[in-house]
Amino acid sequence: MPISKEEVRHVAALARLELGEADVERMAGQLGLILEHIAKMNRLTTDDVEPTSHTLPSMGNVVREDVVHRGLSREAAMAIAPAREGPFFKVPKVIEDQEG
Repeated sequence: MPISKEEVRHVAALARLELGEADVERMAGQLGLILEHIAKMNRLTTDDVEPTSHTLPSMGNVVREDVVHRGLSREAAMAIAPAREGPFFKVPKVIEDQEG
């Protein structure tokens, strides 16, 4: 399924890409091959294929169990803080004042 150079330029413009003439030529060929592959896949009969969420049938929940653990005390957390002000962590200012 060939794709024209004009179509490649149009798609490139939509994607805000600047392509040289060699790139347009190369992309036309590559996109044409991709569209041919998709056309072949569209001809496949998949009515008897069940939808799957995993490629392996035995896949289950592979995430570890959510177990509650005791956290750091305030003193322990403050002891490793790079900067503090009283009982609080001190962090760099990231929001500028909007005056004017």
